[in-house]
Amino acid sequence: MTYNWQQSTWPEFSYNLAAVDDVLLQFAQETGDVSGMLRALPDSAAQETITGLLIAEAIKTSAIEGEFFSRQDVVSSIRNRLGLNSTPENVKDKKAQGAAELVVDVRNSFAEPLTEEKLFEWHRALLKQSRNINTGAWRKDEAPMQVISGTIGRETIHFEAPPSARVPEEMKRFIQWFNDTAPGGAKEIKKAPVRSAIAHLYFESIHPFEDGNGRIGRAIAEKALSQTIGRPVILSLSATIEKNKSDYYAALSAAQKTNEITHWLIYFTQTVLQSQREAKQMVELTLQKTKFFDKHKEQLNERQLKAINKMLDALPEGFDGGMTAKKYMSITRASKATATRDLQELTEMGAIVSEGGGRSVHYNLNL
Repeated sequence: MTYNWQQSTWPEFSYNLAAVDDVLLQFAQETGDVSGMLRALPDSAAQETITGLLIAEAIKTSAIEGEFFSRQDVVSSIRNRLGLNSTPENVKDKKAQGAAELVVDVRNSFAEPLTEEKLFEWHRALLKQSRNINTGAWRKDEAPMQVISGTIGRETIHFEAPPSARVPEEMKRFIQWFNDTAPGGAKEIKKAPVRSAIAHLYFESIHPFEDGNGRIGRAIAEKALSQTIGRPVILSLSATIEKNKSDYYAALSAAQKTNEITHWLIYFTQTVLQSQREAKQMVELTLQKTKFFDKHKEQLNERQLKAINKMLDALPEGFDGGMTAKKYMSITRASKATATRDLQELTEMGAIVSEGGGRSVHYNLNL
């Protein structure tokens, strides 16, 4: 079997853009909608949405690789990096801190050209606590760099990357290609999802680091999206990929066996579109929350506010089983009589709606 980098056409990828025309049009529409909706939000709500997407990206890009972090460590790290904590919070897990540093820097430096130094900086941040990993440098091991699954003795080799000796030259060419295809570049690619798809496949096929290639490759994909549309994207690509990561690995493995990459473009552009749609739902939800509070906040007592916040935090899935008097009592430490009265008031003001009856009555937010 020959891989893409072993073929005479490497790294000249060919593809049929007509196969993704519809997806590209939909992405442009969705991206415009999300940007407009975000501008309609108060600054604090817009920042909350962006922070939420960064948190999702940091957690999910690591989860794809089988690494799971404390959500609180990631939240604290991102809020520290964004300057949202008046006093920086302590973060125990340095790997979570590194993942947060990566996603924030990808957003902040989206317009800058890609450099070897920037990739090394990302690698050091991501793997700062990893032992036996040569961080901030290309891989040098003479053993083949292979992507493998299965048990020892029954492994399946999905891909073998170029030998380490070829990596510096391959990466020099990749970085040149990335910057040449940027807006105003000599080989500009105007369609953001297309450039992102090629950038990710190209980088993953070189696999230049000892570890962290998937996470940095997805960071490069987001940088390509942001740079091409001219503003930081409002989405989490990794959150979408992680939901069906077997499809991601299958599409990537198939694409690394050929330099005709139309099927890869179809998969990746559809994933980007889905990611943008999921982010749009998140922005819509934030907009609903904002309108809800504008309408009701002044009418709520402290107990009601606490319970309502719990219900809002459970969106979009919704508060499991709805709010009940018993749950209200547990959340607010109110007596049964007080809980019943508070819930009745919330119903009368239109903040919640009741469903069921008798002992099975429960309440949902009226959004």
